[in-house]
Amino acid sequence: MNKEILSQLKPLLEEFLNQEGFILVDVDFVYEASRLILRILTDHRYGGINLEECSQLNQKIGRLLDEKDLIKTSYVLEVSSPGLDRPLKTEEDFIRCINQEVILYTNQPIKGKKENCGFIREVVAGGLLFEIEGETINIPFDYIIKAKQIISI
Repeated sequence: MNKEILSQLKPLLEEFLNQEGFILVDVDFVYEASRLILRILTDHRYGGINLEECSQLNQKIGRLLDEKDLIKTSYVLEVSSPGLDRPLKTEEDFIRCINQEVILYTNQPIKGKKENCGFIREVVAGGLLFEIEGETINIPFDYIIKAKQIISI
């Protein structure tokens, strides 16, 4: 049921957020502590959403969802920033992180491991050139389960 609702919500949210000048980073619809939570992660195209913007978007998205009436049960709406460890999901996310250190979790071993730290050197058709221990490897997007930029302080 939740996957069905998400498949309807995602394009609606993407269109709405684009009109508002934001992007949809991720959306999740899960049970936590016996409550159903609709969690929306959004940001400016190049990062930097603030708390006030999240609050305003929460109100606007709440009204939009009430109008569309896609969710027939009680839920909690959370609109927030993806934070510093924003997941990399789209080609645009990977482009934004060129020459940045990233951790990739893959469904196929790369250099014998399914978890690799390295640097995105280029985004190419269907994948990326990823430098691990001085060697650049072409990794198809289909291999990537999860990716995050490593933030050094």
